[in-house]
Parts: sequence; C-alpha cells; structure tokens
Amino acid sequence: MQLTHEENQFQRKTFPITVVCDNIYFQQNIGSIFRISEAFGVENIFFLGKDIPLTPRKINKTSRSTHLHVPHSTIEKTNDLAEYLLQNNFEIIALEITSNSKPLKEVTIPNDKKIALLIGSEIDGISEELLKISHQIVHIDMFGKNSSMNVVQAASIALYELTSS
Repeated sequence: MQLTHEENQFQRKTFPITVVCDNIYFQQNIGSIFRISEAFGVENIFFLGKDIPLTPRKINKTSRSTHLHVPHSTIEKTNDLAEYLLQNNFEIIALEITSNSKPLKEVTIPNDKKIALLIGSEIDGISEELLKISHQIVHIDMFGKNSSMNVVQAASIALYELTSS
C-alpha cells in the first residue's frame, strides 16, 4: 500500500548544503530545484543573476509549494557570490563536465565545512569565474550518446550522492 505524505517515515534532516544556481532562468527548472532541494534537506538556495523569475504563481506548479520552505536569495553579481562563499569557508563543488572534472562518486566531503553545490545555466553551464574558485569539479558519468542532462536531473543525482555519504 502506498503511504501518504503524512504517513511516510523519512527522518526530517537539514544538511549544510547550499545549492547555487548560476543564471538558471527556466521557471520549470527553478520550481523543480526548490522541490528537490526541499526533499534532500538543503539548507539554502542562491540564485545568481539578474531578474531571476521567482514569481510564486509561475514556479508553484513544479515546486509544489516547497519554495515556501527552503530559504533562498538572489545575488546579482558573480563577484559578490564568490566573495561570500570564500569568506564563509564553503567547500565549493561545481557540477560540470570539464577537462579536469572527476566522477561524482569520487567527491570528497569535508566534515568541517558547508558545501556549495554549483549548478549551471540551461544554456551555458557554470561560468568560468565560478569554475576558477571551485575546490572540486565533478561530473556524472553517462553512457549514452548525449553529453549532458537537464540541470535539475543532474542536481538530483548530485544531492543524492552528497547526502548519502
């Protein structure tokens, strides 16, 4: 028998993880990022960019009201975000396929630091400025012909890995 939301026996937990969305503008993705972040106990979401469409009416269809439960803020400038993450001693983990990225399953999670998981825009991925300050760059091994996946799907896989270690 399927359990209702109230009957599930999952332990409520928050992880010291901040999801950083680098210029993600598609409203379906924004709503889904809220939903998956809430499901994995993410502490915070930062949306980097100008005029991020955080209109509740438009993102609620995919967020299922989780945007009301996950703390979030918008930062317009990459420099401001980078300065904040570095000053506050985050372990910056970029989810991107690069010439020096390593498989996600090889990620190292320090015990004494908060994690900033960087996810990139639907078109351009993570900016060079953010890749340069990243302590680790990880990718998801894929075995088909396609070399990328939807940002929310990738974030879901990464959050599962980060919270199950």
